[in-house]
Amino acid sequence: MIISSLQGPTDETIFLYAIVAAVFPVLLYVALIYWVDRYEKEPLWLLSAAFLWGAIPSALLALMFNTILSAPFYSLLSENAADLASGGLIAPIVEETTKAIVLLLILILQRHEFDSPLDGIIYGAMVGMGFAMVENVLYYVSAFSENGASGWNTVVLMRGIIFGLNHALYTALTGLGIAIAHNSRNVWVRVLAPLLGLGAAIAFHAFHNVAMFGGSALTFFAGLTFDWGGVLLTLAIIVLVLMQERRWMKEYLAEEVGLGTLSAEEYGLVQSAARRNRHRLRLLYRKGVRAYWRSGQRFHACSELAYRKRRQALFADEASATAVMQLRRSLVESA
Repeated sequence: MIISSLQGPTDETIFLYAIVAAVFPVLLYVALIYWVDRYEKEPLWLLSAAFLWGAIPSALLALMFNTILSAPFYSLLSENAADLASGGLIAPIVEETTKAIVLLLILILQRHEFDSPLDGIIYGAMVGMGFAMVENVLYYVSAFSENGASGWNTVVLMRGIIFGLNHALYTALTGLGIAIAHNSRNVWVRVLAPLLGLGAAIAFHAFHNVAMFGGSALTFFAGLTFDWGGVLLTLAIIVLVLMQERRWMKEYLAEEVGLGTLSAEEYGLVQSAARRNRHRLRLLYRKGVRAYWRSGQRFHACSELAYRKRRQALFADEASATAVMQLRRSLVESA
């Protein structure tokens, strides 16, 4: 949202503009993140909880601990040096740690939702978008009060568009590490993957903050290259994981045709997210919303069955075996 310097908006209007400017891009990014989850959509209530954690508890905790932990630097150093220490050291550690808390809670309370590395990326990105939305409102209001309309427009462009996915990227790396650990039998992977994910999130965050503090064209483009390099790397990981999930559908659902859980036609459809969507759209056109919704539920159950069978193959655990039996029964009854 661009503001003209001739408008002379009131404080209330600026706050409203800040909310709109922060919320609108976030909604677009959230929709994109949700769309990426092609084979098994995560529960909306849990995605919302992750988003709200980033927006409220995480933002408040980060504000409190950033203030407390940065205070000694402002007492001992010059303002510029303290700003650099706070932004390059304290803020990345505090913010990525507070955002990671809800991912650990999801792992503890809803661990079955971490079916693949993509789930960790999705939940982490949702937390990051919630945090970014609230943080951007504060930055936008501050930018106008300090530098007027020109300062507002620059900050909105930078934080909302150019670097709009940064917080999603950082926390997605933490979520990726947690999801990899949850789906591995290797003890070292289970211990190190979450730490490496959080460490990568902190490192990306710190590099960005230090680069933006530099204030030169060189440091700006270094930050831009590093940040968007991280986004592109994450997108590449997402593509690879989606290809892997497609293989899981093919591998773990093959025997279900012989068992009578799925028809041969369904087995062909369930392997491809694109074919699933085309099939559902045809149902929507020919038979209406109810048929469209029921087919979505059935495809979701098929994906769940494949994930549970994979986990059973990896861990031979009773919970997965029970879930497989229940999903098979549900699919047969709903056919």
